[in-house]
Amino acid sequence: MTRPLRATHRPESPDSFDIGQYIDGIAGFLGGTANVIMQLSAPAVGYGVVESTVDSGKVMLHPIKRLRTTLTYLSVAMLGTDEDRAVYREAVNVSHRPVHSTESSPVRYNAFDPALQLWVAACLHWGAKDLYERMHGPMDETTADAFYRLGARLGTTLQMPEAMWPGDRRAFDEYWATNLAETSIDPTVRAYFFDLVDLRMLPRPAQLAFGRLHRFFVTGLLPQHLRDEMGLNWTERDERALGRILRALGAAASRLPGPVRVFPLNAYLLDMRIRRRLGLRLV
Repeated sequence: MTRPLRATHRPESPDSFDIGQYIDGIAGFLGGTANVIMQLSAPAVGYGVVESTVDSGKVMLHPIKRLRTTLTYLSVAMLGTDEDRAVYREAVNVSHRPVHSTESSPVRYNAFDPALQLWVAACLHWGAKDLYERMHGPMDETTADAFYRLGARLGTTLQMPEAMWPGDRRAFDEYWATNLAETSIDPTVRAYFFDLVDLRMLPRPAQLAFGRLHRFFVTGLLPQHLRDEMGLNWTERDERALGRILRALGAAASRLPGPVRVFPLNAYLLDMRIRRRLGLRLV
């Protein structure tokens, strides 16, 4: 992956910025699979997941546990304290230690590579902002800057040094455009993606009930380059329909009390803290 461009000035986030106001719990379900495809479209990340020997973290084997781990990570990164992030970072480290390429792997990868972690964090930040603005409209400049600065936590909750996070939104946009253009999806990883898109980790009735709608949201929330890599069709009519749905969901979410709007991320953060006190495994 290309290293981030550096800016000469790094705007600080206001101490009073409340990230919870800009988090919709529903977004994690709507945009989750599309974001996984973004992350894993970097071949080193994709093969790190496809070839992983850590069965407990495989979504096709343990979809509920994988969902809990992912949403807990997001909740800790964005809503947790520095202590929460330090504790969860070490728990993730334990799971990541066996994840590295072998002599037979088609690409070299290591789960501790900070450049790959930067890409994962960038996908999460880009997806979160894109979905928020589709649901609620554009952020003002001050809010967008503060939201961006807090996005670094998505990488630093792993091993990414904060200095690797592009210095401002313009630098991030350049990093994103350059690295997105370098992504590619080969047949092995594409087959894994379609298992996710078609919900093949769930019982057959759930696949039949929700698979088509899930594919619609996944396709609509992918950048066009990755739609092309996946061979997915998307029309202007589809885009208009998705826009209407997301704006309606955003309007409904805006009327909810804060704790309800952020759910289930706040619940997963509480669950992590309880599990820690009880000495239970966090990841």
